[in-house]
Amino acid sequence: MGHINPNSFAYFALLVWPVVAMVLYSRLPIARATLWTILAGFLLLPVGAEIKFDHVPAFNKESIPSLSALVCCTMFTGRLPKFHRGFGIAEFLLLLLFIGPFITSELNTDAIRIGETFLPGVGPYDALSAAVAQLIFILPFFLARQYLRSVENNAEILRALVIAGLAYSLPILFEIRMSPQLHTWIYGYFPSGFGQEDRDGGWRPVVFLGHGLLVAFFAMTTTVAAAALWRTRIRIGRLAPGGVAGYLSIILVLCKTASALVYGAVLVPLVRWASPRLQLRVAYVLVVIASAYPVLRIADLVPTTSMLEVASAVDVNRAESLKTRFDNEDQLLARAWERKWFGWGRFGRNRVYNGYMGRDSSITDGFWIITLGVFGLVGFAATFGLLCFPVFRAATALRYAQTKQEAVYLAALALIAAINIVDLLPNSSISAWTWLLVGALLGRADALHAAARVRIPLRSLNISPLRVQPTSRSST
Repeated sequence: MGHINPNSFAYFALLVWPVVAMVLYSRLPIARATLWTILAGFLLLPVGAEIKFDHVPAFNKESIPSLSALVCCTMFTGRLPKFHRGFGIAEFLLLLLFIGPFITSELNTDAIRIGETFLPGVGPYDALSAAVAQLIFILPFFLARQYLRSVENNAEILRALVIAGLAYSLPILFEIRMSPQLHTWIYGYFPSGFGQEDRDGGWRPVVFLGHGLLVAFFAMTTTVAAAALWRTRIRIGRLAPGGVAGYLSIILVLCKTASALVYGAVLVPLVRWASPRLQLRVAYVLVVIASAYPVLRIADLVPTTSMLEVASAVDVNRAESLKTRFDNEDQLLARAWERKWFGWGRFGRNRVYNGYMGRDSSITDGFWIITLGVFGLVGFAATFGLLCFPVFRAATALRYAQTKQEAVYLAALALIAAINIVDLLPNSSISAWTWLLVGALLGRADALHAAARVRIPLRSLNISPLRVQPTSRSST
């Protein structure tokens, strides 16, 4: 992370976002306004800047759009969104997610001194703060599960991704040519290490996402969404869907990120030509691998040596970077295993410190190892279980889809959600947008299961399989 010294406009952007959300909700249906409030905030607000008051979680790029969406949904529907739908697997995982920090706190009241580094114990207030922060962060999950659960909503998510990808391609192309400068020019600071974006004699764009990896991943996601619209022949304005998919594929290549290119090379053909059933099987396998990754690493079943050999054959520098990542994972995993069930808690207690001075030698890239170290196996199971469960649920709901178009949208959304989860292994790329995707997928799967149980046609759930229409302001 680069030196963060936001200018006045960065704070203005954060403060004005609730007003932007209010305008969106006053002009658009609830579902579409929720979608654009979260997605646009993810794409446009400054990275790392925050407004912080004592004893209150920080207001930043993640929390402000989520809280704004919650307030607006409550105002424009006249009632609070539902935070549970009975008590099932998702509700159990949610309960585990919020109770876990309190148990972690009780088990980590001891202060730790390593050389000259002092790490305080974790108290009840820290547990409450962590639980509230978790709740705010996953608010889009609850909103999407309730308001983005129809086939039109699934199509709207894919369409919004493509529109956002087309719009974002302009600053992406600018930064590819001129170097990643927009965040500095507009918000007053660069959010990461500038040298990391120098790649293959050119530049990786950063725009307002914080790192070139995240921009490339977003470009890949929009290309996958475009492939789904191409398959169902849905135009974006006057633009042919095949041409849009081709253009976004070029943008993806220009982002110069190998992982995103590999994801795109696998997912785009799947979404465009493979059966929805095969797509959901692939999504299922991906999330199984992601959820089992800590156990596989502990059991030494991840072929790290073979992966390093393949990386060396492609690029020696990238192989060295990968080796550094694996070495740090090994150290952090050993640290996490000392308190494996509920973790070490906050304040950097999960990290590795060396030498007389107690220097922090950790590089925590992957969200999985951060979660495992801070909240233990229970916290990991709750977080990744809640992320993965919608994909499992969608896989069982596919048989209830009544049209090919509906099945295509469900499968494409499941693949996009699955690849988002897989990317949390090498990167800490989770965002409010990730939670919105999995919440929408779970909502759609729940709706299909509900329709099948009561043996009613999907049209009675306000679900049209043939056209993408604006959703109503009420929950479906």
